[in-house]
Amino acid sequence: MTEPGVNAEPTAAARPPRVRVQRRPLHGVLLLDKPLGLSSNDALQKAKWLLRAEKAGHTGTLDPLATGLLPLCFGGATKFSQLSLDADKRYLATLALGVRTTTGDAEGEVLERQDADHITRDQVEAASRAFVGEIDQMPPMYSALKHEGKALYEYARQGIEIERKSRRVTIHAIDIVAMHPGTVTLDVRCTKGTYIRTLAEDIGAALGVGASLAALRRTGSGGLTLAGAVTLAQIEALPDEQRAGLLTSPDCLLADAPELRLDMPDAVRFLSGLRRRVEAPDAERVRVYGPEPRAFLGSAHITAGELIADRLLTPPEVQALLERPVGASA
Repeated sequence: MTEPGVNAEPTAAARPPRVRVQRRPLHGVLLLDKPLGLSSNDALQKAKWLLRAEKAGHTGTLDPLATGLLPLCFGGATKFSQLSLDADKRYLATLALGVRTTTGDAEGEVLERQDADHITRDQVEAASRAFVGEIDQMPPMYSALKHEGKALYEYARQGIEIERKSRRVTIHAIDIVAMHPGTVTLDVRCTKGTYIRTLAEDIGAALGVGASLAALRRTGSGGLTLAGAVTLAQIEALPDEQRAGLLTSPDCLLADAPELRLDMPDAVRFLSGLRRRVEAPDAERVRVYGPEPRAFLGSAHITAGELIADRLLTPPEVQALLERPVGASA
């Protein structure tokens, strides 16, 4: 029997009470610079906890190996997250030339090594040019794509190969940023769903020495860039009352769309979902605002002079965004 006070387990009454995090409604977008080693969901949950947010979601996954831009949507901004999911992406991809792995990246086991020191810049440029434009890509087995409700990488880890269909993607441009013996860093601009690991392997095959992805950093998503992005460590270093000020308005996800401003009566009707007649050209997507300069209401499209709502903020969400400090942005 343990004597009182000697290596005794604290009683329930003696334990400090568990502090419950007081969640709060936040609306906006956080431009996060995701660190190496965390999944997108891990980074989202950490940011959500640091901001004490009630509702949040990310706008497309980055592998744990990848770093860089991960826009996180909070509250009403989650209504527009699909826009970022569908947006073109930009990456800095570092290829290990002459190295083939089981996963196509640095996390896999090495299958083959070849001497690649003789590969020239001109050869890399020529090989890369062959993949610019519309191409068909075969999704890698080590991916999060689902087959019968199970991620492909789970089958791959069991040594099971699943038949996959190729996907049509577009590579807008590939430029060499840096080149050293055995490695090359490429600036890749592409459509959503492009597998940079697969692109690295294909370029390596075209060079005749093989290649795998040594590092990947996302630098852009649609009109968003790493400019103004913050790290989890930077968020954590701020006092709690300043963290919400890192969010920027949801309309940043529609930065490439034209703007349409409504007077107060039409703004009220638009927020109720009613169609409005407007003197504006047809457009697949517009950003719609009320009379107050920062009163973002939602997204819409214009057909034959008629404004038709696509995604709407609620009046309380609009008011919450208006009440944020004018200088508050990422």
